[in-house]
Amino acid sequence: MNARSAPERTFGRDLAQIVLSSRPISWINTAFPFAAAYLLATRELDVTFVIGTLYFLVPYNLAMYGINDVFDYASDLANPRKGGIEGALLAPRIHRATLWAAAATNIPFLVYLVVVGNPASWFWLAVSVFAVIAYSAPVLRFKERPFLDSITSSTHFVSPAIVALALVGAPVTGSTIITLAAFFLWGMAAHAFGAVQDIGPDREGGISSTATVIGARATVRLSLGLWTVAGAAMLFTPWPGPLAAILALPYIVNAAPWWNVDDAGSASTNRAWRRFIALNYFAGFLATMILILAWVS
Repeated sequence: MNARSAPERTFGRDLAQIVLSSRPISWINTAFPFAAAYLLATRELDVTFVIGTLYFLVPYNLAMYGINDVFDYASDLANPRKGGIEGALLAPRIHRATLWAAAATNIPFLVYLVVVGNPASWFWLAVSVFAVIAYSAPVLRFKERPFLDSITSSTHFVSPAIVALALVGAPVTGSTIITLAAFFLWGMAAHAFGAVQDIGPDREGGISSTATVIGARATVRLSLGLWTVAGAAMLFTPWPGPLAAILALPYIVNAAPWWNVDDAGSASTNRAWRRFIALNYFAGFLATMILILAWVS
């Protein structure tokens, strides 16, 4: 067989970088909420379940993280975390290709979800897509607006579940509201804690965040408080919902050692953040077990 030509090798590397920019290790974090909410509400698998899950698995993440990597390139150059599973360092020559890839992969799925949807699902889908774009895109740049950054980031993960519930016309119950609120608080805590490790690079790059404004110590404590409230809230949901309260404990234990961290030592929280990524899979496994229990109850 002939060796691949230089253009082919370049295309392959560029494509790999674009895929890496979608954070494959985190794909499940947005697909699972949609799939779980859809299944619990309908108790059946259909075409919309498959297409919606696939959308929130890959294209949605390519838009969310790809846009971020394109417009954060300058600051990412100074961030030692970038260039691997924690974020791609996209070469400027593929920035436009990344944005086109995000648009090309998102639009067909969005068209389908609009066609099969209803006014409520259209609204929440619009909120979801807007949050993805607004977080990183120029002018809006919600990621540089303290506290709004964590709110927007949490919307990225909670909105797929709301879209699913709206698509199937699920009734709005007290337990649903509590569960979504707890998930939202968990998402805010995760984002705020993740920002602590970047306080140094963000300040050097002139990027504001919840963490750069209130400091490392206060942000870690805020995250621990949010995780605690999120877990406690699940105790007020019908069985087997209270079991989900334990999902907050590993995150609290993981972050607690940095209760007194100062800004100078903020980068050390990266050790906890790397464990956080693994904890998501552990928590996802437990959440799946609870989902199965709810299914058969």
